[in-house]
Amino acid sequence: MSELTWRLGLGDNATVAIITADDLGLCYAANAGVYDALSSGLATSASLLVAAPWARQAAATYRGEDVGVLLAVTAEHELLRFGPLTHAPSLLGGDGGFAGTVADALDHADIDEVRRECRAQLERAILFGLDVTHLASASNALITRPEFFDVVLELAEEYRLPLRLLSGHSEAALGFPARTLAKNAGIIVPDRVIDTTSTGLRARLDEIGKALGDGVTEIVIRPALDSDELAAFADDALVRVDDHRLATREATFKALLRDHGVTTIGWKPLLELARRSPSSML
Repeated sequence: MSELTWRLGLGDNATVAIITADDLGLCYAANAGVYDALSSGLATSASLLVAAPWARQAAATYRGEDVGVLLAVTAEHELLRFGPLTHAPSLLGGDGGFAGTVADALDHADIDEVRRECRAQLERAILFGLDVTHLASASNALITRPEFFDVVLELAEEYRLPLRLLSGHSEAALGFPARTLAKNAGIIVPDRVIDTTSTGLRARLDEIGKALGDGVTEIVIRPALDSDELAAFADDALVRVDDHRLATREATFKALLRDHGVTTIGWKPLLELARRSPSSML
C-alpha cells in the first residue's frame, strides 16, 4: 500500500511510474532525444542541467513540458566541460570546470558555495521560464552526505518542490535518514527510484520488472539522438542512443510497463500535491 498514490487519487494499491529523462541541456543530441521521448515516447518528465552548455537551447525549446532541475556540482565528461554559474572556487576541478567525479567534488566543496550555486541553478531555470516540477542531484552527488543533502532539502522546502532521493539498500548505505528528514519537512518523494544512468535502461529491465509494485517508482533514463556530436565526447553514447530507442521506437520497455499494469505520470501531480499541502502556505 502507498500513501503517495492514495494522496494522488490513484488508489493505495496502484502501480505508478514516472519516466524521467535526465541530462536535458547537456548537448543538442540530448535535447532532441529528451524532447522526442517526451512528445512521442514513454518519458513523462525531464531534468535540466542548468549549468550545461545547451541548457539555454533546451529552455528555448520548452513549451510547458514536465521539467525539473538536475542540480550539478560535477561535469563527468572529459571532453565536454562546464562549470558553476556563481563564483565558486571550491567547486572547480583542475581544468576550470566542475570536478569530474563526485568524490573529487565533495572532498573540497565549500558548503556556502554549494548553497549559492544550487540556488543559482534553480533560479536560472525559473528565469528561463520553466515551471520547475522537481529537484534532483546529478550523479546523486548532493544527497549522499548529510551536509550537502541539507542544502537540497532547504531548496525543496522553500520552493515546495518534490525531490528525487535514493531508495532501498542505496539509501541504507548513506548513514543518515534522508527519506525521514524529507517527510518531516513535508517534501514529496517517490516511493522508490531506479536510476539506470550508469548502465543504461536495457541492462536494468529485469530489475525494473521485479521492483515495480504498489506506489510511485521513478525510472531515470538518458535518451539522446545518435550523432557525431554525442559520439565525440560521451563514452556512453551508444547507451544513451539505446535509451532513446527503448523510450520511443522499440516495444520492449513499453510492453514491460503494460504487463505490470503501470500507470505513468509526470512529476506535475506530485508538484500540485506539494503546492496544496499546508506547509506550502508558510
